[in-house]
Amino acid sequence: MKYVDEFRDGGLARGLAGAIAREVRPDRRYAFMEFCGGHTHAISRYGLADLLPSQVRMIHGPGCPVCVLPVGRIDQAIGLALDTGAILCTYADTLRVPASGGLSMLKARARGADIRMIYSAVDALTLAQREPLRQVVFFAIGFETTTPPTALVIRQAAQRNLTNFSVLCCHVLTPPAITAILKAPEGGEGNGVCLDGFIGPAHVSTIIGSRPYHRFATEHHKPVVIAGFEPLDVMQAILMLVRQVNEGRTDLENEFTRAVCEEGNLKAQALMAEVFQLRPAFEWRGLGVLPESALGIRDTYRQFDAEWRFGLDYRAVPDHPACECGAILRGERAPVDCRLFGTVCTPETPMGSCMVSSEGACAAHYTYGRIRDIPVVAA
Repeated sequence: MKYVDEFRDGGLARGLAGAIAREVRPDRRYAFMEFCGGHTHAISRYGLADLLPSQVRMIHGPGCPVCVLPVGRIDQAIGLALDTGAILCTYADTLRVPASGGLSMLKARARGADIRMIYSAVDALTLAQREPLRQVVFFAIGFETTTPPTALVIRQAAQRNLTNFSVLCCHVLTPPAITAILKAPEGGEGNGVCLDGFIGPAHVSTIIGSRPYHRFATEHHKPVVIAGFEPLDVMQAILMLVRQVNEGRTDLENEFTRAVCEEGNLKAQALMAEVFQLRPAFEWRGLGVLPESALGIRDTYRQFDAEWRFGLDYRAVPDHPACECGAILRGERAPVDCRLFGTVCTPETPMGSCMVSSEGACAAHYTYGRIRDIPVVAA
């Protein structure tokens, strides 16, 4: 396929790996965090870690939208479906995220909740038009990438005077999460991770542009390279980061120039600003409560805010005590550091959110990376 296969060429990947090996200094180590679930998936799927020299370590960040949802938000959605009789619509991966009390959305559906899988926000709006006597709630999750479609269906619902459609909004923002990672003190249990630079997200950056990442390079003195999702994109970004570190630079660079510009998608940004406003604070799994890190629905569209319509309160709920998802999302642990990984916790029986989505660090490593965990026995 044109403009896809070109970025999956094995020979070019090995050439980039050789260039990285020549650039790294034998007397130092490099630690880079990919801040996108798509990058995490690509690194595992294409075995990119095997191509990197031992001095370069990739650290998974909180870039999976399903993974960063706290238990309390899943509980809130389940409670709404069970208590109000509304039809709750959400994406497939969200259905399997473990909630409290041994529940998930799938298990709540078995108890009688009307919870339905959809492929897009428009599906929920269409369902509300088709079922005028039922309340339909769209459980909206994701980073800036999936926010404009949610804004659009809210505006369309207003234009069509739909009184049975609302949105339980859990859209979160990328830059505040990067800030939280950088502000955590480096080293120690629950106290951050030492990083040399970031691979900036691809799809998010097509919406917000490259400009929001400038301050991470200038104020926090960490190089950032925005990269596409394909394996050659990621390898080129790693090479660019290695060169920045070696040269003592902390710049923002854009590898993904074929899709990302400095200003981003201005039309999408305007639509988001029309419908949404910053929440004062929002809880993330693994990162805690972060100020101005998520979006809520503006008062002008309040009739489509499920939290307002159904009088919902939010209650924080702790993660499973044996699950390391929080530390994995902060980059302080790897999936194999969790004693549940690959035993009681698998993609078929997830104990934490990182094992649910294909973009989650645990699910990606379980699917593609476990072969590297098998010790080599000499003949």
